[in-house]
Amino acid sequence: MRIAIISDIHGNLEALETALHVIREEQADKIVCLGDIVGYGASPNECIDVIQSTTNHVLLGNHDEAAIHLEKTEYFNPYARIAAEWTHGALTAEKKIFIGQLPFTFDLDGIFFVHASPYEPEEWHYVLSPADAQFNFSYFQEPLCFVGHSHVPGVFCEDIWTREVEHGKKFIVNVGSIGQPRDNDWRLSFGIFDTDGWTYRNIRCEYDVKKAADKIRRAGLPKALAERLLVGR
Repeated sequence: MRIAIISDIHGNLEALETALHVIREEQADKIVCLGDIVGYGASPNECIDVIQSTTNHVLLGNHDEAAIHLEKTEYFNPYARIAAEWTHGALTAEKKIFIGQLPFTFDLDGIFFVHASPYEPEEWHYVLSPADAQFNFSYFQEPLCFVGHSHVPGVFCEDIWTREVEHGKKFIVNVGSIGQPRDNDWRLSFGIFDTDGWTYRNIRCEYDVKKAADKIRRAGLPKALAERLLVGR
């Protein structure tokens, strides 16, 4: 079985639709969304519509949470806070109910999924380094955990050195971001995991980034949120 894992869409409909087109070409059997469907981008309702029609395997992200509970933006930077407030006003009542029912984690086919980190998933910690990963390995029992949140793709193994997913070892894999990559590569990022061969592949592809950026500007959101899409940071 082939599982497509997407994360951190952030209201970027152009990136999401492109990713799903590629996923269809890849003939994935299931799609898992690790959360942050909204925040930053100008198409929050549309992105939720697409996700709802695509998969039942959806997690809560911190920007999703903040969009319905504005008090959760206290640790956000000013741009993120402005975007959360805008998103809160833009979301329909039905979409807010949908977000409010999303879980922090789930196990699917013996694989653990979480938006931020296995340790205290509701506190939105980052897994950015091998040291962060080593700390988190004891907080899930499955051999494989998929995360998002940092917008930076990467593979972390419990033995520290291994960089490609394989049988017999424990891994944390960050699939990167669909809607706002932050590794100096503007192309959208997601992952495909093959449960039969126990192999993982990170996929990067171009999308209409200028259209997504223009929509952010027209919505009256901070220009910096549009400009960062063009450079991937």
